[in-house]
Amino acid sequence: MRDVPIGAKGTDTLRVTPAHLANQFKDALLPKVFATPMMITIMENAALNAVRDYLEPGESCVGTLVNVRHLASTPAGHIVTATAEVTKVDGRKIEFTVSARDEDEEIGNGTHERMVVDMARIAERLDSKKR
Repeated sequence: MRDVPIGAKGTDTLRVTPAHLANQFKDALLPKVFATPMMITIMENAALNAVRDYLEPGESCVGTLVNVRHLASTPAGHIVTATAEVTKVDGRKIEFTVSARDEDEEIGNGTHERMVVDMARIAERLDSKKR
């Protein structure tokens, strides 16, 4: 991994479809609003996009910690944009502030942590778990 600068930023955008709604994704009793796990997904993607250019061939960056609040509801059809900014780098561990907005307001925010990993080593560990 090349040096990741504090302040590096990434984004990810998603148009909310019925498949992204809490009542489809988790439980039919829930309202027809953007599901929290989907919000976390685009926040994680934004964080990966913030550091993607600093990864060496054969490396990736996996999520290890998420601490976010879902602040506002978003219906299908809206566009949600997540942003992530690097706040700390400690060896292979990278910390971020993350947020998400729809066209009207901030819908979530928090912190996220990712770890740079060697893909060949991950593959070896997965192979060892095969039965």
